[in-house]
Amino acid sequence: MESPLSREAHLLEQGIQALSGLLGPDWQVTQRPNKSKAFDALLEVRAEGDSTFTQLAVEAAQTVPPRFVMERLVPRVQLLREVNHYTNLLVIAPWISSQSRELLQQHGIAYLDLTGNTGIRVSRPAIIIRTAGAEKAPRSAQREASRTTLAGPKAGRLVRLLADVPPPHRATDLHRMSGLSLPYVSRLLDALEDQLLIRREGRVITDVDWGGVLHARVQETNLLSPGTYQGFLAPNGVRALLQQIADLPLMYDAGISDIGGLSVTGSYAAQRFVQVAVGGQLVLYTASWVDTGRMADELGLLPVAESADVLLLDEPDPFVRHGAEFVGGVQYVAPSQAVLDCLAGPGRMPAEGEALLAFMERHPEQWRTSRNDSRTPPLQH
Repeated sequence: MESPLSREAHLLEQGIQALSGLLGPDWQVTQRPNKSKAFDALLEVRAEGDSTFTQLAVEAAQTVPPRFVMERLVPRVQLLREVNHYTNLLVIAPWISSQSRELLQQHGIAYLDLTGNTGIRVSRPAIIIRTAGAEKAPRSAQREASRTTLAGPKAGRLVRLLADVPPPHRATDLHRMSGLSLPYVSRLLDALEDQLLIRREGRVITDVDWGGVLHARVQETNLLSPGTYQGFLAPNGVRALLQQIADLPLMYDAGISDIGGLSVTGSYAAQRFVQVAVGGQLVLYTASWVDTGRMADELGLLPVAESADVLLLDEPDPFVRHGAEFVGGVQYVAPSQAVLDCLAGPGRMPAEGEALLAFMERHPEQWRTSRNDSRTPPLQH
């Protein structure tokens, strides 16, 4: 297994090569003796035949979360500017998230990651480099991070609770409400704190950037993963189908008549609060006990491979029904779940998700609950 020192040396080598390639053959990038050891490397950059040069103090890091930027890099660059106006700070990493890149730009810190995200601006000699690379962490970078991520149903539970229930929270509160193990909750909260999405005083969460938490979750999810849904046509239209769903308790035999097994998400869930466009695909979560084929037959749905106006989506976790509400006899997921699904969906759904998120930010009293009112979600039928 590669040691931390050898990984750092390899990262530096790759970063310096990438910088040389971006500057081109008319520039020289030379590694100078690093006497202070305050940084991982000291680079001298100059154009061929020009006596003017700039120095780049390099910080090589396997991960660059926003908290690392604010607590480690920003103080360093401030100190560096006080000591030497002609030396700039450059952070090199396998991958840097968009949130961290934005913070680096705000504080005048140059960055370069191995996926192609680069932001370097030096006044003398004049160097301006801005390139775009991966927006999502490649698997290699994820392995290097070796941290709990927001992917998977378990993380979805915690994300929903942080959005729906205002702080203060303790890890033990979230453990109790989510049904997740306390060690997992603690690890995920640590990861969210690294992203500056939550703030804690001691062991108490005092502030949650719930919109940022929802966006971060979406980066790790895809609403319509292959094999998780089936497409259908509703011969009489979606509106008529919604009325049929409201009548399901009358249509189904005893023991299969739980209307709570279907819940509307996506565009139609968002349109309860905001109107970006009319209509769209009707996306329905089906609970694990629902026989999708029988349900489709009862509703008169026609299976299609393309141009479906109804999608029956396997429920990834019963928690998607947490906070769901019945309207006109039809169950709709909570706004926070609708936002997640719209933002992770295709077509116009992300725009509907952003509109719903803006509504939620303006009117938190219409959808957020209190910790005392938060109820443990249905985990099984």
